[in-house]
Parts: sequence; C-alpha cells; structure tokens
Amino acid sequence: MAKAIKTNVLRHLDALKIPYETREYTVDDDNFDGKLVAEKVDLPAEMIYKTLVLVGDTLPHLVCVIPVELELDLKAVARGCKSVHMLPQKDLLPLTGYLRGGCSPIGMKKAFPTFVDSAAQHLERVSVSAGVRGCQVILAVDALVACTKAKFADLCRG
Repeated sequence: MAKAIKTNVLRHLDALKIPYETREYTVDDDNFDGKLVAEKVDLPAEMIYKTLVLVGDTLPHLVCVIPVELELDLKAVARGCKSVHMLPQKDLLPLTGYLRGGCSPIGMKKAFPTFVDSAAQHLERVSVSAGVRGCQVILAVDALVACTKAKFADLCRG
C-alpha cells in the first residue's frame, strides 16, 4: 500500500483497517475531467468514480458517487423527493472539508446519506478521490459501501 500523502480519507481507512492503494498525479487547476485523471493514474475510466454533493427538499444533503464518464440523473436521484440540486461550489469546503476536484465520499466532516451508482456492483475495485486534488484511492467496492454506509442506486443517465 503506497501512502505518500496522508489525508483524512487515508487515516479513516487505516483506522477501519481497510486495505487500499493510492495513485498520485499532477493536477491541472483548470481541468478536473475524470477521464484525464484516469489516464494520469493509469486506470480504466470505468473504475474512476466522482463524488457529487446535492441538496434535497427532504434530505438536507446527500452524496452521490458515480462513474466519471456518466452524468448524474437528477430526476432519478429525486425519486421520493420533490427536487434535488447540486450543492453550490462555495458551500462544498465548509460542509464536507473537501475542495472541488478533491471531494471524497469517505471521511467528510459529517456523515450524509450516500448512494453509489449501481454500475459499481459489477466491479471488484473503484477509485475515488483521496481527499485532495492529485491523489486517488483505490479500494474494494464493498469496502467503499461499508465505510460510507452507502446504498446502491441507479443514479446516471443512459
């Protein structure tokens, strides 16, 4: 397990004794494209997942973890609610402790209801942000679900 950068995410995983691997990459502050991240960390894009924080009318905040190549389907996420919308970027750091491009579903300041796109069920491992721009953490899908208390759901278009 390479652990060059020690982030809250990695400390959280260590405390839970969850095995993981990290991959660091050079950050382009103007481009947070997940496909570019996949290339930089030498992983297939279908393994790279991004973390989105939303605001709902019945749930104050919720977290969706989806493949970088897909788009979130707000209507699918809003089932059971009247509406959901993306958290304004200015609120991300104060709410989660993470910056845009470095937001992880693991180790947020507060636990929020978390949903992982059902496509992850077909994978052995996924990669999510390690809590900072420029570092990804790769771990077993079941470990991600367990440590975030996530549920699988169909979250993406198409």
